[in-house]
Amino acid sequence: MAEYPQEVTQRFQGTPEQMAAALVGEPLRRWQSIVIEDYDPAWVDRFAAASSLLNEVLGGLIINVEHVGSTSVPGLAAKPIIDIDLLVQDTTDESRYIPALEGLGYRLVLREPWWHGHRMLVGPAEDVNLHVWPQVAPEPVRHRLFRDWLRSHPEDRELYATTKRRLARDTAHQPSDYSLAKNDVIDDIYGRIFAATGEEGRG
Repeated sequence: MAEYPQEVTQRFQGTPEQMAAALVGEPLRRWQSIVIEDYDPAWVDRFAAASSLLNEVLGGLIINVEHVGSTSVPGLAAKPIIDIDLLVQDTTDESRYIPALEGLGYRLVLREPWWHGHRMLVGPAEDVNLHVWPQVAPEPVRHRLFRDWLRSHPEDRELYATTKRRLARDTAHQPSDYSLAKNDVIDDIYGRIFAATGEEGRG
């Protein structure tokens, strides 16, 4: 685990008060239900189209754009929502990027300064989650590690898919519980990721 700092190896857990304060405007309609679909190769194209538009309107402000989340893992069942990590120098000056994104139809829905300055916007069809992070944030590193591990470890990919389908059914009466319910399996997978990283570092 010495390969990564503690901010990367330990997952951030916000308080209920922080989570409630993060919401900007009205909750999204799609938060009212969880739908898990079989992997769709078109998700790659949807990311590419969204990324192209981001580069058009933000240009030199962008440090990196990555397709993350379950739709970025071939073969993995997922909610049909494209998650994108967008890295900029600093997220606190929203005037530098929010108006341009609003011009594309994005809407700011979460502002979480305590979580490494995270902002989340959704696309006009609510089928893209755009996560904006400052360059130094550790969470995008975690996202890439998780994505790359699932791409190359089919047993954990299947475990995660099976878990998500089960939890979508189990939390159908309370969809807001779905994300928290995944924590145990996500933490188990991260444990294997960082253990393997440590072994490689000693090899």
